[in-house]
Amino acid sequence: MLVRPALLPTWPPAPQDLFGREGPLALEIGFGDGRFTLEYALAHPDRLVLGAEVSAASVLRAYKRMRRLGVENVRLYHGEGPFALRNLVPPGSLQEVIVNFPDPWPKKRHQERRLLQEGFFRKLSTRLREGGSLLLTTDHEGYFRFALEEAAKTGLYRVEEKPPPEAHLRTKYALKWREAGRTFFHAVFTKVGEDPTPWPPIRRYAVAHALLEGSLPEALELGKTPVPVPGGMAVFLETAKGEKGFYVLTHLEEEDLTQDLLLEVRPSAHGIYAGVSRFGSPLITEGVKGAVRALVARLEALGLRVVQDHT
Repeated sequence: MLVRPALLPTWPPAPQDLFGREGPLALEIGFGDGRFTLEYALAHPDRLVLGAEVSAASVLRAYKRMRRLGVENVRLYHGEGPFALRNLVPPGSLQEVIVNFPDPWPKKRHQERRLLQEGFFRKLSTRLREGGSLLLTTDHEGYFRFALEEAAKTGLYRVEEKPPPEAHLRTKYALKWREAGRTFFHAVFTKVGEDPTPWPPIRRYAVAHALLEGSLPEALELGKTPVPVPGGMAVFLETAKGEKGFYVLTHLEEEDLTQDLLLEVRPSAHGIYAGVSRFGSPLITEGVKGAVRALVARLEALGLRVVQDHT
């Protein structure tokens, strides 16, 4: 029921890979504790429901909720909604997207963090099937009007403002805001066109390492300076020396994807290994390979020489 992108057989996966059967595909972005997800899945047993949520605690609560009732048509992903949209949804396959009470980022300087912007609507159009739609429910009128304007810029959607469906008002936040007497806003964005710009899934790689010739250094000082990598930025947060070598805790931010991964520098049968540790099964992306290249460059500056490069 929990989606592990690193273990998927195809990229993006076919619904058969995720759910074991075919059916209309729906995506909920920001499912919270999963109470709406559960109700939606039970009301639409023919649909395949993929949920994305950034809060690990919420994912766990939703997972337990689905397990208790034996719901089989839901898959949960811990991570950003745009990442799931790009990498877990085949082009032209989505019947419906649900966004209930997204973070409105009300301060003007933070508005660039809002999900429902022109760029998102353009990318979404490549994943919705003809006639597919996004359903937005919010209590924040400013964000609601902002989303309507951003969608209109694309010319790719027919937008209808409607009263929110009752089920959308039974989420955790909706119940709280209803008790406080707030007003709710709801719109349906139906696809009528498609953006021509390709939006391929992030490319995955099998390995990211290099073998070097030379002696393992006595110390490895990397600092915490941000290192530019393809599509993002990496930071070597902490370096620890163990019995077999060095372990480097690395923070990596790429488009729609944030990972904390462990890099290793240790002796191997063929030289000094510098690359990704298997710990945590990270997704090997261009950014990960870039972080490894930066680590290898530091080792070269210490006098080691690359003999095999898989970065």
